Amino acid sequence: MPKTFTRRRTALISLALAVALLLVTAALSAALDWQRAGAQESRRVAVITVGGHQACALLDSKEIECWGSYGADAPRGLFRAVSAGDLHTCGLRESGEIECWGQNWSGQTDAPAGRFRAVSAGGVHTCGLRETGAVECWGEHGSNRGAPPSPPACPGVECWWLDGYHDQADTAEKRFSAISAGGAHTCGLRGSGEVMCWGTNLNGQADAPPGRFSAVSAGDYHSCGLRESGQVECWGSNLSGQADALPGRFSAVSAGDQTCGLRESGKIECWGRSTYGQTGAPPGRFSAVGAGSFVWPTGRGSAYNCGLRTTGEVECWGSESGERNHLIHNYGQADAPEGLFRIVSAGDEHTCGLRVSGAIECWGAGRYGQANAPEGRFRAVSAGDRHTCGLRTSGAIECWGDNEYGQTDAPVGRYSVVSAGWSRTCGLRESGEVACWGNDAIGRTDAIQTPEGAFTTVSTGGRSCGLRESGEVGCWGFKQWGPDTPPGDFSAISVGGFYGCGLRKSGELECWRWAWAREQRASTLVDEDPPAGRFRAVGVGVDFACGLRETGEIACWGFNHAGRAEAPPPGRYSAISAGRYHACALTAEGAAICWMIYNGVADVPAWLRQPSAAPANVAASGQIVARRLADGRTEFGWLPAAGARVLPRQRYFPVDAQVDRWLRSSVIEVGAVEVGRIEARLLADGRIEFAFTPTGGQRILPSSRYFPADAAIGRWLRSTEIELGE
Repeated sequence: MPKTFTRRRTALISLALAVALLLVTAALSAALDWQRAGAQESRRVAVITVGGHQACALLDSKEIECWGSYGADAPRGLFRAVSAGDLHTCGLRESGEIECWGQNWSGQTDAPAGRFRAVSAGGVHTCGLRETGAVECWGEHGSNRGAPPSPPACPGVECWWLDGYHDQADTAEKRFSAISAGGAHTCGLRGSGEVMCWGTNLNGQADAPPGRFSAVSAGDYHSCGLRESGQVECWGSNLSGQADALPGRFSAVSAGDQTCGLRESGKIECWGRSTYGQTGAPPGRFSAVGAGSFVWPTGRGSAYNCGLRTTGEVECWGSESGERNHLIHNYGQADAPEGLFRIVSAGDEHTCGLRVSGAIECWGAGRYGQANAPEGRFRAVSAGDRHTCGLRTSGAIECWGDNEYGQTDAPVGRYSVVSAGWSRTCGLRESGEVACWGNDAIGRTDAIQTPEGAFTTVSTGGRSCGLRESGEVGCWGFKQWGPDTPPGDFSAISVGGFYGCGLRKSGELECWRWAWAREQRASTLVDEDPPAGRFRAVGVGVDFACGLRETGEIACWGFNHAGRAEAPPPGRYSAISAGRYHACALTAEGAAICWMIYNGVADVPAWLRQPSAAPANVAASGQIVARRLADGRTEFGWLPAAGARVLPRQRYFPVDAQVDRWLRSSVIEVGAVEVGRIEARLLADGRIEFAFTPTGGQRILPSSRYFPADAAIGRWLRSTEIELGE
């Protein structure tokens, strides 16, 4: 064949391919332009709801935005209502179907098929109002193990029972106009204006008074109704004054652990428990209010309330829990300062580091003085719950912060190790003996309970444990938790809230959970088995742990209130420390890197706090990047067109993901501007499909968006470029 003809054919083929490429590019561009059109929609909040561990906003674009932990991973799509329960959330889609997400211990997220006109998520159950006015509930159903009540009160729903809770998911036969699910009971508003409640009634929360109401709200252990006159009337538990309704007229009422009412003037007033300021509503005008819950089965929840201002801003106040040992808040404990450190120690809500100079620097919460480190030189530091202790170069221990139980009253003497725990401290004397001080009410620092003999190190958390010279682990305190320490030799140990971990001399990790904690929290915690491999250090928090591999990489496992605990950005590290709900590490150079394991209800997204400041469309572009990890998970991030790779906090696609269900990352920020979230779903052929949803916009599907099922481990792959704005 002549070469001229070959060149002509090649040119024609190239021209045809170029034309085809232009047509495809134009079509894709048009599709992206169409998808980006939704970015100009308003992002104002229409409804606010507060649960036990999360808060959610229904936007006037009909999308749901949630923050917090359980039940905060809202699905995409359009909704017309949302309700946050204790550990789960439910939304009413435009189609009338209910979709729930979050914890599902008792089937509370297994919404039945069909059309509804309202939904209410409670403690461990959910109720929906059918378009016919009938109520249908699912989840925990009460005591009386056996057959459903007669006549059957759960048509079309399989009922089962739990000792101590009475039929909160059993529904009355008559028709209702509104429904509200509480901690373990339910209240419905009839078309006649009467209120009927059922379920647990240990505190009278189901004994609704007679008369006509215009609204009803079921709380944890009490209920409140809004009379047609605008007066609020409450019944049930009044242990903290939550049922002592304030006089005057209200336009709305919300019952949780406490009660909040919205005055006709737009002012919010709350009453009941105020341990953490949750009844101290901020001044100004609001259009909606939501009271947080503190309910069984977790024994903790949100001592937080949220309100929607008339200007569109969301504002929350209070604290993440009414119980100090479970207080969760982001006070900046993960915002490590610049510079080099020799040691870093993560506490409850604060962190302390030992500088190369020997000085101690702390950051995070400091209302008890736990972050106010004294001047001078130290050789070690340990951050506890609300106090901190440092080991002076002289061998003396000096502590500061909360001293309610004497946990900062260090005995005189010379020490080689110090470990600050929840409300007590332990030190290892130079002689090898252990000395503890602080709260001995449950045996944690009772001298009789402290083992005799010499130890090489000590660690204090929910219990106290020491490592003997023989390599054996000995633990003491909180005897009812049981011994449950594995036999054998260890080279290092770390004790957290509910379990401990030891580093075998072979470099492998072994973890154990105290018997009491295992029995009480088995349904809420993932397996404590650490990953395989060789490690050189370990740090244990409340329900999670992080290990430092011999390669310098960090692996984390356990529970993070929204899934599995996450590791810091890839790199080589020299030390690790786990706090209550955050962790810190030192890089090989000595820089401190900290990250939150958990974010709470108080962490309202920035654009919800100031919606007017949120850009409707961010002028930026970038690519989705992803790589396969050795444990089978897929890590993904965002690569801006101009800048370094950004790794969101929630960025791991699980091995056991459900096929065809979209999962979202946490919000991605570039230069302090929220640009959106990465979405991913598992396909039936094993590939992972990626997409990007800009803040305020619709999902964008790049042309190259499929992550192969047989991708090489550790190799970053990129999508085609995604344009987020003009």
